[in-house]
Amino acid sequence: MELGVSTRRRDDAEGKAHGGTEINKKINGAIMRINELSGTVVDICFNIHRDLGPGLFESVYEEIFCFELASRGYSFRRQDPIPVFWKGKKMNLGFKADVIIEDQIILEIKSVEQLAPVHYKQVLTYLKLTNKKLGLLVNFNEALIKDGIRRVVNGL
Repeated sequence: MELGVSTRRRDDAEGKAHGGTEINKKINGAIMRINELSGTVVDICFNIHRDLGPGLFESVYEEIFCFELASRGYSFRRQDPIPVFWKGKKMNLGFKADVIIEDQIILEIKSVEQLAPVHYKQVLTYLKLTNKKLGLLVNFNEALIKDGIRRVVNGL
């Protein structure tokens, strides 16, 4: 798996002096874990969509999704507030992530006719504000769920 320029295996003297292969293992492990976790999220979404189809409220999909996560033993937070800091002061705003899974992935659930550019920007902003790397934007209002799943990355 190629990780990109900034996280590729370092074979130079600096990398070896700082444990380059050990750092690489930790980076690969974290990326493997987040990819495995995102695969589970996609599987759950696929199963929900297969059984219920499009057309329900977002809250219904969220409730069932969280039931499935809990039944598989994953930790998550629902409607988790996302803090915004300005000049060192926390602003009391109404941003909330639909689901944060294993403190790694932000899942934003939609049930809309079509995803708009603002939906992607919303997820990317949530990722930046929480310093998370991966978000999944899922629109259940698609005939085929594969057409409604988008990965949003923050520096992966």
